[in-house]
Amino acid sequence: METAKLPFSYTLRRSTRSKRLRILVSDGKVEAVAPPKLAAHKIHQFVCAKQDWVMQALAKMAQKTAQQAALAPSVCGDGTTIPYLGRHYPLTVQPSPLKRIKITFDNGFIAHLPNTLALAERNEAITMALHAWLKKQAMQQVQRLVDIHANRQQLVPRSINIRSQKSRWGSCGIHNDIQINWLLILAPIEVLEYVVVHELCHLRERNHSANFWALVAWHLPNYQAQRLWLKQWGRQLMAWLSIPLAL
Repeated sequence: METAKLPFSYTLRRSTRSKRLRILVSDGKVEAVAPPKLAAHKIHQFVCAKQDWVMQALAKMAQKTAQQAALAPSVCGDGTTIPYLGRHYPLTVQPSPLKRIKITFDNGFIAHLPNTLALAERNEAITMALHAWLKKQAMQQVQRLVDIHANRQQLVPRSINIRSQKSRWGSCGIHNDIQINWLLILAPIEVLEYVVVHELCHLRERNHSANFWALVAWHLPNYQAQRLWLKQWGRQLMAWLSIPLAL
């Protein structure tokens, strides 16, 4: 249904399950869901009355979409920004006399690309080198955070491993080995710290009971903010497992 009286268009869906009129805003689209017999002019009056709310919802959705796109672009290339410890830095590709590709960081990522590297091999080489560099940084940060928290409650893991995981941020094995997803190095350091503490606490509490969350809160009183961050942005971090780099 199109209307010239509103700064947006909306569709009408009648549902036998609807007991009252309501408005849904999703994916930049507006839908009015109404009972089968409700008059069309009353529906339109209701949408007009909720115009300010709809516009605010559309604006918030557009802002979130833009933020998500910045966090995980579909393609990364020269000049693209890359998240690292919660901030975004540009990626620069430079020719190099080195025999192997090298990643350095100085307020931005630099991929030193060997002159002898075949054009067809460059994208994969940059991807692998950048991921390797980020995994190394993840291991260093995780070890540092374990050193901070492990001895406070005698939660000492047998081993620490950095993994590529498509559906988990961390895990704690039956033999007290903890696994941490390297993609967390892209997030703010507080988020990585939360996951590390989460897995350390599983060394004592093997479930998500009240005792477990109390132990997490003992280490990190503000852990819920970091947990919420992962719920909001975790999908975009996971997308980096399949992002190709393009020159």
